[in-house]
Amino acid sequence: MPDGIDVQVEDPVVEDSQAEEAVDFFGLLFIEKQELLDRLSELGYGEEGRLVYDTNFADTSQVTAERGEVEALVQKLQDGLDQVEEALGKLEKGNYGVCESCGGRIGVARLEANPAARLCINCASAAKS
Repeated sequence: MPDGIDVQVEDPVVEDSQAEEAVDFFGLLFIEKQELLDRLSELGYGEEGRLVYDTNFADTSQVTAERGEVEALVQKLQDGLDQVEEALGKLEKGNYGVCESCGGRIGVARLEANPAARLCINCASAAKS
């Protein structure tokens, strides 16, 4: 390197807190909430909090089985919606991104992939084992 030239290389690693500030978690959660509400609506989940069926449709065993599948899917979507709403509440209270098990920070990459994550990757992995 020629004399008189001072080259400084900055560390490209971004702190988790800096990266977290750059990500719009409210926006991610809001989009996820809208997608869940749209899917519930497509399945016939009404505003009254239950599935709405066509009363004129014949109640065959196939229809009954399909209703069971739809009800299971609706329950899964409703659980996801509950988790998103809980995460939005945490965001408002200022404790979003804190692992419910160990109290540590949930990584930004995990929150980007799953904005409603309640556990850090280590605790989630341990819970699955």
